[in-house]
Amino acid sequence: MERKRRPARNPGIDLLRGLAIVLVVFNHLGLRIPLEKSALAGVLPRWLLNRLNWNGYEAVYVFFVISGFLIAGNALRRWGSLAAIDAGVFYARRFARIAPCLLALLVVLSALHLLGVQDYVIHRAGQSLSGALLSALGLNLNGYEGRTGYLPGAWDVLWSLSIEEAFYLGFPLACLLLRRRSLLVPPLLLLAVSLPWVRAALHGNEIWLEKAYLPGMAAIATGVLGALLAKACRPPRRTVAMLGCGWVRWAWGRCCWMVERCGTGCATATCWYSRVPPCACCCAASGAPTKDSRCHDGVSAGCVRGGG
Repeated sequence: MERKRRPARNPGIDLLRGLAIVLVVFNHLGLRIPLEKSALAGVLPRWLLNRLNWNGYEAVYVFFVISGFLIAGNALRRWGSLAAIDAGVFYARRFARIAPCLLALLVVLSALHLLGVQDYVIHRAGQSLSGALLSALGLNLNGYEGRTGYLPGAWDVLWSLSIEEAFYLGFPLACLLLRRRSLLVPPLLLLAVSLPWVRAALHGNEIWLEKAYLPGMAAIATGVLGALLAKACRPPRRTVAMLGCGWVRWAWGRCCWMVERCGTGCATATCWYSRVPPCACCCAASGAPTKDSRCHDGVSAGCVRGGG
């Protein structure tokens, strides 16, 4: 039996993820070593250093959007539609992906707390190791911090996981209950656009403003909507090939024009461009093999002639 090919990575998403990681790292670095007080202050403007230092929180929201887009997109590819999602398989895959690393991290953090290692001991009033463990495993660490204050940094980072996994606990159930896309999209859209109003309503509690459930879930819902839109608006392969054909012909024409302006091989290049068969452009755009001798062989031969 043939194994299913994994979908190709999306370079745009990888770029967004990379930028978000950089901003999160700079944010955590800035808590101890503000960039505006470093040697970079003599090279880069103050406003740029501040933006690099203090946009980590917004970068986490980029991760939330990416998470919703990728997980909903994977579900659409696996089951065809969100109405056909297999909740058992969905939960099993999430558990296998999250639980082993989470449990290993909690074991290490508990050991560091019990050994009294500086910056890993839970010491605030109203906080305890058992409370932190239960809140992390119960996907409520953000709420625990909202009530009792910040946990040590290595614990604190788990707040986003609480929001994300709480969303995905209800996500397949909502898909199976609502079933039709016309019923699923309105609550997702309402949740997505609620972000600024929810943040405004939470003003006054610094921790809860950063780590409340609804703002993070609004960002995840935005990603889910993006995945649904991408599936609904995906053009047919033939359309992509036709668009690619026009692009290849235009790009080749520009190259020939530049060659002509330089006075090198102008007649041959210009004439060759006018005779490029559409199939050659479509082959070059889509990468599809063809038996037409004018395609790959014709393109390479024409390039040689056009280049003089």
